[in-house]
Amino acid sequence: MTITTPTSIVQSIVNSQSLSMTQNFSWLYRGTAEIFPQQTVVENLSPDSETDQESLENLLANSHRPLRVKYGIDPTGAEIHLGHSIPMRKLRAFQDAGHTAVLIIGDFTARIGDPTGKSEVRRQLTEADVAQNAQTYLDQVRPILDFDTPGRLEVRYNSQWLSVLDLSKIMELLSTMTVSQMLAKEGFAERYKKESPIFLHEFLYPLMQGYDSVAVHADVELGGTDQKFNIAVGRDLQRHFGQKAQYGLLLPILIGIDGEQKMSKSLGNYVGLLEHPFKMYQKLQQVPDKLLSQYFELLTNLHEAQLPDSPRDRQKLLAQTVVKQYHGEKVLDEIEGGEVPEFSLSGVQFPAKLSYILSASGLCKSNSEARRKIQELGVRLDGDRQTDVETTFAAGSELFGRVLQVGKNKFVRLVP
Repeated sequence: MTITTPTSIVQSIVNSQSLSMTQNFSWLYRGTAEIFPQQTVVENLSPDSETDQESLENLLANSHRPLRVKYGIDPTGAEIHLGHSIPMRKLRAFQDAGHTAVLIIGDFTARIGDPTGKSEVRRQLTEADVAQNAQTYLDQVRPILDFDTPGRLEVRYNSQWLSVLDLSKIMELLSTMTVSQMLAKEGFAERYKKESPIFLHEFLYPLMQGYDSVAVHADVELGGTDQKFNIAVGRDLQRHFGQKAQYGLLLPILIGIDGEQKMSKSLGNYVGLLEHPFKMYQKLQQVPDKLLSQYFELLTNLHEAQLPDSPRDRQKLLAQTVVKQYHGEKVLDEIEGGEVPEFSLSGVQFPAKLSYILSASGLCKSNSEARRKIQELGVRLDGDRQTDVETTFAAGSELFGRVLQVGKNKFVRLVP
C-alpha cells in the first residue's frame, strides 16, 4: 500500500526560528497525564533506531518544521461537552507554539463506533446520522481552535482514505495485529470473558483509527487516557508503512459535576458547549470543591496562584472564566447583572404543551411558529434540543428554574 506525502507537509517546512516559542514547555505538560514513548537511550545503536527514542520535548525543541498534531473526533452525537474540550485546548496550545493541528472528523469510523470501554456492541450510525452530527462539531470548537492563521489547522474527514480501501488493503491492515493482541484491549477482554458478542467489524476500528495517523503523517496524536491502545496501533501502522512512529499524548478524562463519574450527557453530569450561558454559569458553580483545581487546570489558562482561597469564590471564578471563553464578556456581564429574563408559569394551565409555553412566554409569536421552531431543531430546554412537537408537561414544577431557549439569543428562565 502506498501512502503519498501531502504537499501541505512539504509546504509547512519553515525555519526553526519560527518555533522558538516551543522552548518553554509548560504548555506541553499542563494537564497532561502521559506522553509515550518515554525517552530511552541505548548504547551502540544509531540515532535512527526505533529503540533509541528521542523525547517529544527534544523533538519540539529541535524540529525545523511545524509538527503535525492529530486529534480525531467521531461525530456519534450532535453536541460536545467540556470534557471533549480538553484535547481541543491542547491542540490549541500546539497551534500557539507554531505547530499544525490536524483535526480528523471520523465520518467513516463513526459508522462503526469506538468499542473502547463498551460492554456491548455499539449501534452503527447511518451515513445521514453522521453527516447531521458532523455539521455542528466545527462550530462548537471554533471558540477554542485557531481557524484563521494560515498553516495552523487542517480539518480532514477520514472517509477520504478509508472509503477507498479495497479488500487487499484491508487484509494488509488486519495482518498487522493478532487476535490475542486485539483481545487484550480493554472492553474486548471483558466482553470475551463474559461471552458477550464481539463482531469482527469492531476489530477494524482501532486499525482504521490507527491508519488515520498514516494517512495524515502524524507526529503526535492526542487522546484521552482510554485511547492509549488505539494510539499505539497508529504507531505500529506507521512503522509498517515506513513512517516514523508518532508520539502519544494522553489527557485526563474529566469527572462530571456530580463529582463521581466521568462527564457524560447520558448521566446528566455534563456542561455542554451549546448550553445556554446562564445554565452553564449555574452548573459550573456546582462543581465539587475537590474537583476545582482539576477544572481550572484542564479548562482554563489560570494557575493556582491566581485562584482565590475560598471554594465558593473559586466556583464563581470558574463559571465566569468558562462562560467568557465560549460566550464572551458581554454575555457574562448580562448574566451577572441579573438580566436573564424570567417567565412565570403561574398563568399556564397544566398539563401544557411545550409549543403553548413557547408562545405564551413570547419566545414565539404563535403556537404554529413554536411548532415550526421545534421541527427545525431550534428549541432547547436547559441546553437539550427539543424534537417532539407533542411534548407535554404535567406540572409547572417540572420546569421551575429551567431555561427555555429559541435560537441563540432568545431565552427565558421559567419560574413559579
